[in-house]
Amino acid sequence: MNGELKHILFDLDGTLTDPKEGITRCVEYALNKFGITVEHPDLLLPYIGPPLYDSFVQIQGLPEEHAAQAVVHYRERYSTVGMFENAVIPGIPGLLEALQARGFSLYVATSKPTVFAEQILKHYGLDGYFRYIGGSNLDGTRSKKAEVIRHVLEQGGITPEESVMIGDREHDIIGAKACGVASIGVLIGYGSETELSASGADYIASTVEEIGGIITRISVAAAG
Repeated sequence: MNGELKHILFDLDGTLTDPKEGITRCVEYALNKFGITVEHPDLLLPYIGPPLYDSFVQIQGLPEEHAAQAVVHYRERYSTVGMFENAVIPGIPGLLEALQARGFSLYVATSKPTVFAEQILKHYGLDGYFRYIGGSNLDGTRSKKAEVIRHVLEQGGITPEESVMIGDREHDIIGAKACGVASIGVLIGYGSETELSASGADYIASTVEEIGGIITRISVAAAG
């Protein structure tokens, strides 16, 4: 980092909350609409993190028109039930409170549609920590992580050199790099250390506590 750390961007799924039950059940629901059965919901864990449409194409191999319809089916269940089949990752509220108290500005940058992200964070009482919650649009635009991060930077008037992106999947790291933002890969979600290292994470945190420690190290190094 070339500047003083002031702004911290967080991914949502697998970083602030554990959405496993809701996402896997909704993907299964969508696939069932095409007559596709799933042996076990855990086989659908790779769907957590990347843009949904991309996953239906790349993971399931659906044709583009079917992938678009699968997203519609997914949202039928997700918008009413699935988004609340979720849980805040232990230690996250304390981390957010501590970072806010230290004067950092906090933001959410997620590939999930903004409208769902806002409802989830409000439901779990986390929305008040963030200056801005940025996600994708319901029509599928702004779903790439780099696009979301760039949008959050623009909305917050944020200099990339004064910010860091925290996320659990390679998409978070790759998106941050594309925007000139430092990154912390976290192992509290669904990405492996191999995945995060290979995508070029600047730092890797195994626990929520380590996230706070890394941010302190970055701040001290920048001040020195």
